[in-house]
Amino acid sequence: MSQRTERPRSPWRRRGWLLAVAGVAFALVAFRPDVERSGEARWAAAGQAALRPFKRQLQTALQQGLAKGPESAIDACRIEAPRVAWALTTETKRVGRTSHRLRNPANAPKPWMQPILEELQAAAPGAIAYRVAPIEPGWVGYAEPIYVQPPCLTCHGASIRSPIARELEARYPEDRATGFSVGDFRGLFWVELATGGKR
Repeated sequence: MSQRTERPRSPWRRRGWLLAVAGVAFALVAFRPDVERSGEARWAAAGQAALRPFKRQLQTALQQGLAKGPESAIDACRIEAPRVAWALTTETKRVGRTSHRLRNPANAPKPWMQPILEELQAAAPGAIAYRVAPIEPGWVGYAEPIYVQPPCLTCHGASIRSPIARELEARYPEDRATGFSVGDFRGLFWVELATGGKR
């Protein structure tokens, strides 16, 4: 009886098997059910709808503040923006603003926002309309850029009148939100939405 000899396994076959397993694992992470690519447009639409009243109310507060004077506009940002954000927050939705150059430390970016801020800083103005990102099980984030408009220069420009500069210094001693020009990337409007999964 002839002795059966076992053919050695090819290292390429073993490597191919490992790559296949790694590819499946990556796919499971990359296409989380919360933010699968086929559903990104749906979450973007939900994020835009959630932000609409926040942006509208904030703009109204700023316009009313500017009509009374720049100091009132500062108060609109400091008092009205958080109040509006709080009023629009529910068990399934949170809204707010953040920036890479903060004025109010309370608006510091959350971890999921940081890569989006960095991406938008490097991008041409208007090149990126929005970003959708997973946050944690049961939650998805939506963010869109804020660009500097002419009225913003009153409190965020390179040259700020002395009374306003003194007011800002008194209220925000660590202010980094000056020196902007029209069209500059200013920060993000963001929304966190419950997906209906585990929270």
